Amino acid sequence: MRPLRALLVVAGAVVTVTVPAAGQGRGGAAPASDTGTVAYDVGGVRVIHRRLGTGDIVVANLYLLGGVRQVTAANAGIELLLLEASERGTRTYSRDRLRRGMAQLGTNITTHVGVDWSSIGLRATRSTLDSTWRIMASRIAEPSLDSSEVELIRRQLLAGVRQREDSPDAQVEFAADTFAFSGHPYALPAAGTESSLAGISLADLRRYHASQVVRSRMLLVVVGDVERPRIERLVRSSLGTLPAGSYRWTLPDTLPRSRSGVATIARPLPTNYILGLYPGPRADSPDYHALRIACAILSGQLFSEVRSRRNLTYAVDAPFIERAVASGGLYVTTTNPELTLEVMRRELDELKNGTVDPRGLERLILQFITQYFLDNESGAQQANFLARAELYYGDFRKADRFVDELRAITPEDIQRAAVKYMRDLHFVYVGNARQVPTRLMERF
Repeated sequence: MRPLRALLVVAGAVVTVTVPAAGQGRGGAAPASDTGTVAYDVGGVRVIHRRLGTGDIVVANLYLLGGVRQVTAANAGIELLLLEASERGTRTYSRDRLRRGMAQLGTNITTHVGVDWSSIGLRATRSTLDSTWRIMASRIAEPSLDSSEVELIRRQLLAGVRQREDSPDAQVEFAADTFAFSGHPYALPAAGTESSLAGISLADLRRYHASQVVRSRMLLVVVGDVERPRIERLVRSSLGTLPAGSYRWTLPDTLPRSRSGVATIARPLPTNYILGLYPGPRADSPDYHALRIACAILSGQLFSEVRSRRNLTYAVDAPFIERAVASGGLYVTTTNPELTLEVMRRELDELKNGTVDPRGLERLILQFITQYFLDNESGAQQANFLARAELYYGDFRKADRFVDELRAITPEDIQRAAVKYMRDLHFVYVGNARQVPTRLMERF
């Protein structure tokens, strides 16, 4: 077998894939405890608190756990509608008073919805924390949900959903999730569909708030120089008054695996957009980070061969999609889909049949670890990382497990993950229907 050289465009790291080599044992130290972070319960709300002794900024992210597992096809997007509508006023703060208060404080409240959880979070200083918290907690606990304001938010969300079709990238991504993960909650879009958003009544929204905004669904992560008694007081007087509920977080089931398939969306575009996805391991699997690295190596191979050497595309990737259950895929835009996919298939086969050079892998992993520390410099990034450690690994103190598991990955782990998961792709093709290489895509 000829040596395969893969240029991975991550800070200039070069990884070489060669013929299979002798095995290499696992290693790595045990996860280190984070003595600067503690966890405790406040009235049924789980709190993770990282107290930093420097800086004046405080981050507090409240995660509503469950994501798309809490909804159906009929009401997908309801949590996004609820969180966005809460900005339009609460029982304590009218819309105008809420906006004036935020402007005077100079602080920020953000919202996000995803397949595993939704979140609302504040960014404040120590002096503005209490006032900003009261506004955020009021949005969670007592949104007014005025009919005219809800309708305004609904129209805005519907406009955003319709714009998916304006962007081929957004369209292919949405369609690929729905197609590849059919039968699994991840097939449901967290932002909803036209049909689901249009069908959610005001009564539905209020019932959802009453039944789903409960303490057992909540994880609060606070990062900043703020005392524990202060956090306990803020939580107990607000979130602590909400119903307890009976929710219990668990990792979702693995994604379904079935034979490769192709879905085509015909559009008169100057280039064709192709995205194929496959299911990966759960976050608690030893294969999780091995697949992450395998995707990075394959991305480098594809960039080198498909874009740089053959000039078949301006965008090619092998994405790793980080969720409680991972997934990965192949993405490309091209005017020559048949030749491009042939080349991509050869690169994938060579990754599966070859072995990564251990020295190149070591350099690559060092780049990932460096990026890990860079990605956790801000309080908001640290809060998200602590939340993922708590939910993915069952303990926030295992946050450093990420670094240890990367260091322990061997070339054999990479090959095993590629063989096990990088197959049975479900492709979505957006573009010229006369150029669809259906049989080729079904061979992946």
